[in-house]
Amino acid sequence: MPHPRAVPEVLAFLRDLEPSVRLVAGAAGRAGAMAGVVGGVTLDSGAVRPGDLFAGLPGGHCHGAAYAGAAARAGAGAGVMLSDRASPELPCIVVPDPRRVLGPLAAWLHGHPSRALAVHGVTGTNGKTSTTHLIAAGLAAAGRRTGLASTLEVRAPDLGRPAERTTAEAPDLQAFLAGCRAAGATDVALEVSSHGIALDRVTGVRFRTAVFTNLSPDHLDLHGDLDGYYAAKAALFTPERCELAVVGVDDAFGRRLARTTRCPVVTVSGEGGAADWRARDVRATVTGTAFRLTGPGVDREVSLALLGPHQASNALAAVAALVSTGLDVDDVLAGIGTFPALPGRLERVDAGQPYLALVDFAHNTGGHRRLLPFLRSLTAGRLVVVMGATGQRDPGKRAALGRCVAERADVVVVTDESPHGDDPAMLRRAVADGARAVRGAQVVECADRAEAIAVAVAETGPGDVVVVVGRGADQTLVTGGDVRWFDDRVALRAAVLDREDAGDVPACG
Repeated sequence: MPHPRAVPEVLAFLRDLEPSVRLVAGAAGRAGAMAGVVGGVTLDSGAVRPGDLFAGLPGGHCHGAAYAGAAARAGAGAGVMLSDRASPELPCIVVPDPRRVLGPLAAWLHGHPSRALAVHGVTGTNGKTSTTHLIAAGLAAAGRRTGLASTLEVRAPDLGRPAERTTAEAPDLQAFLAGCRAAGATDVALEVSSHGIALDRVTGVRFRTAVFTNLSPDHLDLHGDLDGYYAAKAALFTPERCELAVVGVDDAFGRRLARTTRCPVVTVSGEGGAADWRARDVRATVTGTAFRLTGPGVDREVSLALLGPHQASNALAAVAALVSTGLDVDDVLAGIGTFPALPGRLERVDAGQPYLALVDFAHNTGGHRRLLPFLRSLTAGRLVVVMGATGQRDPGKRAALGRCVAERADVVVVTDESPHGDDPAMLRRAVADGARAVRGAQVVECADRAEAIAVAVAETGPGDVVVVVGRGADQTLVTGGDVRWFDDRVALRAAVLDREDAGDVPACG
């Protein structure tokens, strides 16, 4: 639980961070506002409790300060609001950039939980989730009590739940870390998105290690361009935030980060390049991945249950992070070597069919460039891919996605993938146009996702590979204001079984 603080204490703390902080008392009057006590922080006006500080932040669609009245009626009337604008309905602590101070404030109220934990953060374009879970597996095998927060789940010792976003908002993240501390955790493995860094969700967290996996175009709707995207990632790797940087140097951005960060650096190369830790002789098959791991005083043969040569890079980063902080390499490898496949990450769907069917989360060009050559290596036949593009994201990547996949697949089935507020037909057309720009590409457009998966399965023959990409283990499709349940793995299994029972499925349309 947070440590309640009087409003004057909160103001003094915030003024150390931002001298321009001021209190606008509103109807409560200054004496009434200053007499308040802050017992917690929330961004959700419907979740406030008496004495909470309600953070009314600017957002993509509306400003949180518009919900000050709802927060007051829900029980925050004895508390205050933190925002960049005042409201007559709640006393307000006004600060120019409320996000910048929200994380440190939440950390302070919770007694700075990350200082009592070894927090291992993982960022990068691809491989974040797998590396985060591999770190957690290595920690557990080494006897550490471990919390975990990733795209897939949030787990404190003896407690788990699905994740709502890759990196939680600052008050929720600090509450999670405090819960881990209270449960006796020693370590936390934390997936860190570029949104989590740029929107200050991890500000106030002290990292024992921070891992950089790789960087390729993604999320440019938020960051503007690739340099802005890199800058967001690189902001995690400062001495004020992390004690040790573990940097993958198989791309130019990783090499740049390793040269420029002021943190102590350990470098890793999943391609056997010049680095402190290297993966060599990587062998990836349909049953798992093996490689030779070398590092300072370490030379081991490693076998993973995970599919894809890229998992050697992820495992290498996890080992380097943990062994560099003093854990025994054989303990760590025992956990990593027995770690099972993650849901929706090259997850096989096997109903006895004579071809390989999988679901994967790959949703950007970097992910496809890692995934599809591996799948191509598994077959002398055809590679069939079901794909789409999520709406209200970087429009510049849609055609590039289609082109990237068509260059590496034999058949591309383009379908809807959570259009949100965008026109689904426009999204499909952009992806399909990119795919059709590849000479000789076989492209099918099919709006209904279940039907598209069935069409792809119908195109798949003995010895072929069919993969549904983009969503992984996600179980919702969002179209406008409509949210419906949909699981690619369930739909793929149904299509495989239907084909086995009834023969080929008619073409889409």
